[in-house]
Amino acid sequence: MKKGYWISLYFKIDNQENLKRYAETVTPIIKSFGGKPLIRGGNYQNFEGDNFIRTVVWEFPSYEKAIECQKSEAYQAGWDLAKDTTRRHMQVVEGFSTE
Repeated sequence: MKKGYWISLYFKIDNQENLKRYAETVTPIIKSFGGKPLIRGGNYQNFEGDNFIRTVVWEFPSYEKAIECQKSEAYQAGWDLAKDTTRRHMQVVEGFSTE
């Protein structure tokens, strides 16, 4: 089974408190679907393309679990806390293995 990944690239954050409340709310929800944080902000250097002010990557045990979590009522209610003051590109991607 291939893993699933949430990749969120943030363009604009107008209210840090909303984003903080969103993160505090959804972290246990995401973890309940098997999500594991790999990248959550941190130092970065942009070499090409658009500059995103924040990058977040979550790994899930499967692509299906990642989709299920994103579509869940609990997660969507959490996202409501920040969606009006945050612009991001968010996608779910299926992983692969060369092994």
